[in-house]
Amino acid sequence: MSSVVVETVPPGRRSRRDRRTAGALLAVLLLAGATVTGAKLASSGTTTTTTGVNGSTSTSSSASAPAGSRPAALDQSLDVAKVVSIIGPSVVKVSVDISGASGNGEGVGTGIIISADGEIVTNAHVVLDETAVRVLLPGSTEPISAEVVGTDPGNDLALLRVKATGLPVAKFAADDSAIVGDQVVAMGFALDLPGEASVTAGIISATSRTMLTENGALNGLLQTDAAISSGNSGGPLLNAAGQVIGINTAVARASGSNTASNIGFAISSKEIQKVVGQLRTAKGGTARSEGYLGVGVEDRRDGGRGAIVSQVQPGSPAAKLGLQEGDIVRKVDGDVIDGQAGLIAAIRDLSPGDTVQIEYVRDAKTVTGSVVLAERPKN
Repeated sequence: MSSVVVETVPPGRRSRRDRRTAGALLAVLLLAGATVTGAKLASSGTTTTTTGVNGSTSTSSSASAPAGSRPAALDQSLDVAKVVSIIGPSVVKVSVDISGASGNGEGVGTGIIISADGEIVTNAHVVLDETAVRVLLPGSTEPISAEVVGTDPGNDLALLRVKATGLPVAKFAADDSAIVGDQVVAMGFALDLPGEASVTAGIISATSRTMLTENGALNGLLQTDAAISSGNSGGPLLNAAGQVIGINTAVARASGSNTASNIGFAISSKEIQKVVGQLRTAKGGTARSEGYLGVGVEDRRDGGRGAIVSQVQPGSPAAKLGLQEGDIVRKVDGDVIDGQAGLIAAIRDLSPGDTVQIEYVRDAKTVTGSVVLAERPKN
């Protein structure tokens, strides 16, 4: 059986030094990076009401959304040209100057306009190690300087701001409205090819995927067979109504293979809206503080769901809860955990000071307890 590993690829052109790293984790995630010239890593039934990234309020349904909650366009034949005409004015090119441990260079990624007064969302890895960020608005010939408002490397999202008004704002789909089989369009500045953004089409292949990355784990991912390339990072994955259902961030292939498998991943609209709300309060481009439980975990090997505790840090919230090596964590706040990536992502999405309910199994007995998360220790 072939394994899948996580691998980051540089964002873009590679005329200078090109660094790649690979880790034998769960899947090869070629984090669909911005195009790079240099050494930048490209880490490319219930109903709720949420505030969208553009300030609107929307009602969202679970992945098995009833037909009445979905735009009629989603159940019709995909008109790619129409989708592009809707979203095109809100898709921008993000260029960065990079300075990192592996050297200097330039990179190119993609961003989405989410407010008329200059807010833009993209992948965190697009602006990682940046020394300058510029944005080229559609129809413009000259880029403008952008400020990094805040980053969330664990969720691979970043919020930028440019000094502009009256910008065309992208519309985001209701949370969890995408279902398997939906036709989709991916858009972005693939391979930093000259001219306008590239467009590819496909379907939603799966929802709610969880994958390990070098920065932790991504959860709630949408899987698609629409082609995603280096440089697409931060660009939109769109439904047939021209609404953003995700941000393209990674592709996968089998370990040991250099051939792509037409398996791409996008951070879901639900995750984007939650993180953007947190990043709006960030100061000076700082990273969001993540919750910390204090356990080492590994996957189960018996086919069951959950994550096995392999280590408990003394004095940590996990130790205070009473977790022990060998315990199987099955749920966090009532949500079932899928492997080590699922537990990492669930805790990382929370903040220091949050109270979380943990359900775990020890000696065939189910135990439930609550604990207050701490701030992740500095490396």
